[in-house]
Amino acid sequence: MIGLLALSFISCNKDDGYEAVVNERLDFVVPANFPAPAQDIEHNYPTQKGFELGRKLFYDTRLSANNTISCSFCHEQENAFTHHGHTFSHGIYDQEGTRNAPAVQNMAFQSQYFYDGASDAIDMLSIAPIHNPVEMDETLENIAVKLKQDKEYVKLFNQAFEGGQITSGNILKALGQFMTMMVSANSKYDKFVRSEPPGNNFNQKEMQGLELFRQKCASCHATDIFTDSSFRNNGLPPNPNLNDLGRETVTGFKRDRYKFKVPSLRNVELTAPYMHDGRFGSLESVLNFYRNGMTDSETLDEQLRAEDGTLGIPLTDEEKEALIAFLKTLTDEEYINNPLFYYQT
Repeated sequence: MIGLLALSFISCNKDDGYEAVVNERLDFVVPANFPAPAQDIEHNYPTQKGFELGRKLFYDTRLSANNTISCSFCHEQENAFTHHGHTFSHGIYDQEGTRNAPAVQNMAFQSQYFYDGASDAIDMLSIAPIHNPVEMDETLENIAVKLKQDKEYVKLFNQAFEGGQITSGNILKALGQFMTMMVSANSKYDKFVRSEPPGNNFNQKEMQGLELFRQKCASCHATDIFTDSSFRNNGLPPNPNLNDLGRETVTGFKRDRYKFKVPSLRNVELTAPYMHDGRFGSLESVLNFYRNGMTDSETLDEQLRAEDGTLGIPLTDEEKEALIAFLKTLTDEEYINNPLFYYQT
């Protein structure tokens, strides 16, 4: 997905103390089966040096107040950049958050971020975890001060941005460029729908699961991004210890109570535990919940209520097995092993 496209600018010169560096635009390719990007990436189009800088920042613990927590701490590549095995994300001073860390993938194709939609811009979303007192407990201004003491960063910012300043805005832009290029689109499913060998060989159970998914799940987990970026109440009983109000936390509207963003199902095999509070440890448990575990409320999504008033998605045991077989075809081994997204600190 990443390649060199065209000359962008020469970001530094010998008067600055560095050799002139040609910073080239990366080739951001929209996969054939994907919708158009939901984010306008042209105002911060990824460049080679901007991407490399963003990757370094993503793995740098200096983005936290006590220099112990990086973005990658809660977003591990081998698990589609989630905090696999942790119900809630863990942050600075060994504090525990209140939500499960979402995957970082195909971010440019999504219009809303976080379970409550606290951000709608890829270049701004990093503010939330950085400023959160439970996650990184730092400010962008303090991060800039720390990075200015590092000659390597001074050089990298000079190479990545015209003017070359280490500023809050450029820190966010670099992280945004890195996340823009984090495209997962080479699973068995992708190769199947694009008729690319060896992906066009779904077995009978996977085909059954695909048809069931289209019938019972695709209205919310829409397009080949597998989310419509909407906020919905799926009938999950509120955690009595947290009473997380979901989208209402951001909008203040009671009509948004217990609504959470529909997550993408890409690489879902790797991202347990599931739901915003990580309460389910397996895909089977998730499907059992949708079959007979929902609770009713004023904001329950109407698609989960049958005409006779019953709640849930009717599924036989055989259908559950088929759905899980299909969901496993969304695992993208190329993405989780792509060396371009890994930084050796």
